[in-house]
Amino acid sequence: MATDCFQQLTFWKVGKQEVRVDFNGGPVVTDTGLLPIRLLDKELGVLSGIASRLPDPRAQKLVSHSCEAILTQDVYQILAGYPDGNDAQMLRDDPLLQTLIGVSPDNDRPLASGSTLNRFHHAYTRRQAELPLAERPVLREIDAALSQRLRVLNDYLPELFLRTRRTPPSHVILDLDPSDDPTHGQQVLSFFHGYFDQYQYFPLFVFDGATGFPLAAWLRPGTVHASCGAVSTLRTIVAALRAACPHVTILVRGDTGLAMPEVYEFCEAEGLLYAFGYASNDVLKKRTAQALHDLETYYAFYQHREPEVQRFEVIEDYQAESWSRPRRIVAKIEINRHGTNRRFVVTNLSGQPQGIYHGFYVQRGDVPERPIGELKNGLHMDRLSFHRFRANGLRLLEHTLAYALVVLHREATAAIPEVAQAEVNTLRQRLWKVGALVETSVRRIRFHFSETWPGRDLFIRVYQAVRHFVQSLRPELAALPIAGLLEPM
Repeated sequence: MATDCFQQLTFWKVGKQEVRVDFNGGPVVTDTGLLPIRLLDKELGVLSGIASRLPDPRAQKLVSHSCEAILTQDVYQILAGYPDGNDAQMLRDDPLLQTLIGVSPDNDRPLASGSTLNRFHHAYTRRQAELPLAERPVLREIDAALSQRLRVLNDYLPELFLRTRRTPPSHVILDLDPSDDPTHGQQVLSFFHGYFDQYQYFPLFVFDGATGFPLAAWLRPGTVHASCGAVSTLRTIVAALRAACPHVTILVRGDTGLAMPEVYEFCEAEGLLYAFGYASNDVLKKRTAQALHDLETYYAFYQHREPEVQRFEVIEDYQAESWSRPRRIVAKIEINRHGTNRRFVVTNLSGQPQGIYHGFYVQRGDVPERPIGELKNGLHMDRLSFHRFRANGLRLLEHTLAYALVVLHREATAAIPEVAQAEVNTLRQRLWKVGALVETSVRRIRFHFSETWPGRDLFIRVYQAVRHFVQSLRPELAALPIAGLLEPM
């Protein structure tokens, strides 16, 4: 009887109308706009393809939630804006999330709990846990799984990139960039970095320069050099690209932190074209002093007509003490109302210096800066809250997989600019976060949208674009039905 008293609640009046709430509306979900992304994912086998390769030391006879189910649950929670494992506590009975993972909506079949997700990231298993610590051989298996997962996932990203191209790429730009990731608490291998003035991790990312598709994401301790692991990461990606496309031209870009002799030498030995930012020093300032003086003289006479002037110089024979041979330096000399500025790039590209600088090097302002910004601001990549380092490394890669799905979604909807060019937060607010009433039967799981939903036509266009994109990559697929996709509540 006490429950019946709360079946209808009255709040206030709007004119003569009472504002009331009842609890008879049926199951409603809030992230139905993720269905087209999941369609893309399922048809291309994105998450299923990697889940089958991840080592899982759990006793499989006792497993309730498969590796694929856990990985899918984590990735779609991230896309929906729930980046923490503990968010699963309130989402494990969500009918939409159950549908995305492949479970018929049913409160008696909940998804993995937050504790189950978190144990998976630590490769934790209760198997043989009753034995003394020294007698637990499963610990070696757990340790191996923790490391192998990071390698397997990073190896998978270039493979996924290549098999989702409509045509083999003639050239690929590899954009490398480290990024600070603030940490909180006593997280393993979190250290104080003086430049960033914080305790942090310092992950290294590689993106395709044309699309922003992620090709690697390695979590690193907080105080390593920016170039740590760059060569080994490049070696893996280059090998994968050339195995699939032997004649592909590969270019590499990076900021000053990656301008190290071992990186240049690797690129040169592998026939890669590169351009890296290079720190200013007294020798380079002296070599460009005359050019700066000439530009200052010009600016003094013409600043009223040209408030900003630039000049580009090339130094063909610059050799630092740690270098094995001379290399080419492109110098940009600039004067504006704020003063003078000299920037340097070390490169093995031939051609005009202005074209190298503006046409190639500074384009990294879009990639990788934009993908990293979206990973942080849209997908909450910097919420790596596990205590242990390799668990956080796996979590970082799950955020990266989520972003890979976003990039594929953009490629599929390239003809719809308001979707293809939208930031992650905009997609979530305008397209993904849409409520629907859920109806289940023996034959169907149906999501009913409001008949007045303004995004109806856009949603249909996105669905059709995804279907067309999938069929362009997999022509053998039969046409997917659209009838009955949208039903009014």
